[in-house]
Amino acid sequence: MQFPVDQIQSMIYEVRGQRVMLDSDLAKLYGVETKVFNQTVKRNSRRFPEDFMFQLTKEEYEVLRSQIVTSKKGKGGRRYQPLVFTENGVAMLSGVLNSTRAIDVNIAIMRTFTKLRSFLAMENSVEGRVDKLEQGTHKLFKIVFERLDDIDDKINPKLPPNRRKIGLNND
Repeated sequence: MQFPVDQIQSMIYEVRGQRVMLDSDLAKLYGVETKVFNQTVKRNSRRFPEDFMFQLTKEEYEVLRSQIVTSKKGKGGRRYQPLVFTENGVAMLSGVLNSTRAIDVNIAIMRTFTKLRSFLAMENSVEGRVDKLEQGTHKLFKIVFERLDDIDDKINPKLPPNRRKIGLNND
């Protein structure tokens, strides 16, 4: 079973400086109800320390809701703030959910996280190269302007302040 990388990538959010996935999105990918998914996770809570999984605060959930389309408050809405899973938490899910689909989903998700990391590394590398290029350009311009000043000094020598030019055009 193939899962499009862009579909999974659109389910990865940044919260508290970490890339995470919502319990409801993971449940959808695994083909189970969010309630069943969360019950399975809670039965295995020892496998999910806070750096693997945490519950969003009300404020974090509101910010996230404004970025994505989620169920409206009221009938059919969530009673609790969602759980979110870091990359390590998603990896740990493979030990808890043992269906063929779960294995395929985990492989696809882990590949997506890896691609995101490589894109970020490539972006940082390009950014570093641009910074070095800018620094080199600044140094080059400084040298060019210094040379131009040297040439100007040779063409138009500066006289001491109390001396005048000798010649026809004494202004």
